[in-house]
Amino acid sequence: MATDYKKLQNGSDIRGVAVEGVAGESVNLGPDQARTLTLAFVQWLSDKTGKRPAKLVISIGHDSRLSAKALKEAAIDALLQAGTTVFDCGLASTPAMFMSTVFEEYRCDGAIMITASHLPFNRNGFKYFDRDGGLNNGDIVRMTEWASRWEAEGRQAFGAEAEGTVETVDLIGTYSDYLKEKIIREVNHPDHREQPLAGLKIVVDAGNGAGGFYATRILEPLGADVSGSQFLEPDGTFPNHIPNPENKDAMASISEKVRTTGANFGLIFDTDVDRSSAVDRSGKEISRNAIVAMAAALIAREHPGTTVVTDSITSDQLTVYLEQCLGLKHLRFKRGYKNVINKSMELNEAGVDSQLAIETSGHAAYKENYFLDDGAYLATKIVIKAAQLARQGVGIDVLLSSLEEPKEAIEVRFPIRGDDFAEVGTTVLNGLKEWAEALSDQGVSVVEPNYEGVRLNFRGEGLSGWCLLRKSLHDPILPLNVEVTEGSCQEILEQIRSFLSRYEQVEAK
Repeated sequence: MATDYKKLQNGSDIRGVAVEGVAGESVNLGPDQARTLTLAFVQWLSDKTGKRPAKLVISIGHDSRLSAKALKEAAIDALLQAGTTVFDCGLASTPAMFMSTVFEEYRCDGAIMITASHLPFNRNGFKYFDRDGGLNNGDIVRMTEWASRWEAEGRQAFGAEAEGTVETVDLIGTYSDYLKEKIIREVNHPDHREQPLAGLKIVVDAGNGAGGFYATRILEPLGADVSGSQFLEPDGTFPNHIPNPENKDAMASISEKVRTTGANFGLIFDTDVDRSSAVDRSGKEISRNAIVAMAAALIAREHPGTTVVTDSITSDQLTVYLEQCLGLKHLRFKRGYKNVINKSMELNEAGVDSQLAIETSGHAAYKENYFLDDGAYLATKIVIKAAQLARQGVGIDVLLSSLEEPKEAIEVRFPIRGDDFAEVGTTVLNGLKEWAEALSDQGVSVVEPNYEGVRLNFRGEGLSGWCLLRKSLHDPILPLNVEVTEGSCQEILEQIRSFLSRYEQVEAK
């Protein structure tokens, strides 16, 4: 059967089923698809750079997934047939793969990362970069269209001038040295220049993904005690917990480890290390709104008044912290890490300073770091600040002492039945806005401006909170986020359920 490459697109990434093992999920991203998609990337990169494929230099790496080797071998085979020069980076992180286009040792024209982030073991995918950053949605659309056409035509490769070459390189070593040098330079320890982290005990949780290097190749050589770290070994079955800083079990695991080992703090990464969160010395999670606040606090002094772009589900308390405590500006935009990054870049192009784009999922992109969402870079900035604060006898928790937290917060997903789910979702959101406007005298108000879904404030006797109902980026679902500072989330949830019950295609129970 012909591959439906459109279904492999996930925003600005490619994702699919790469190995058997889950009932009802057949493989649709195997070596054949990897070859065709790789050729499509070569075509895209050749068109953009104006270079013939034989003049292109492309790096390729992967996380710890079981299917990584087979997909990498197929992709390299396609690159060699196209005549390109290939750097095989082996086990790597997604941000490191982009940096292969920056580091002078490589100066690649493009990079391919084989990963499916935190998805289950049977999934895999591809992320693509050129020297301007990650590809956008429209770029992936073009590539999937080419792949579909070429598969039908039986295209195997370009008319290469000669077969390409492949060289195995230690990219993660180069990347680790880059971050180590940053820590040494910015901590600037008066007594321990080469080991500025001496005296700090740091727990790293890599979730058996690709992030173990952060403990062994960065923190430990700089003097940190990483003996309490866990799940550093790459294992694509992910036997301990999902490698995802948004996962409750994952965060509970590292929180407990920080408490039992008496560590100064902990750092947790997703599978391919483009996301991270932290835990303070008491084991308190620094994730979701708190990781946004932390990332902003780390640049507030150097960039007063800068605009922080976040996704749509951030809390009102975060806005207060960013604007009143840090003196920054907060722009709540859309879900999707590329959406917040592109919006921040757009602001800068329009003359509005925006130094940080970050999702509550842990995708943090600093302007100073090529607007690359890099979990290890965010971790590095936390480590630097922690080392500086340790000399004053305090921990990283002091940075967030003014951040108030909601009393309760929940997320509920309402499925939409039928094939026309996008249209149904739009109808529901339009109806919700009208419903809320009719209840303005009862303390319900529509939040404007708002860039995704419908956000409502609830202010009444014994109730203070907000909710956001939006369409999922890809699935037939209406996600609802609710937070309250007074009353209960259940009060708002029941009102939204009552509203949704008028739509037969929405499962509101």
